[in-house]
Amino acid sequence: MAKKTVATLQTASKRLTKAIKMVKSPKTGAYTFQEAIMSPEDVDNFLKKK
Repeated sequence: MAKKTVATLQTASKRLTKAIKMVKSPKTGAYTFQEAIMSPEDVDNFLKKK
């Protein structure tokens, strides 16, 4: 189960997106958050990766 949050960040020259997904650890069962700042085109690939 992954929860996803996407926020759009705009700078002077580039348009960037901050993506946050919640991932369940297979070892402990606890949830952790993974954050990344990337271009909007790469968000779907980031959210699909495990």
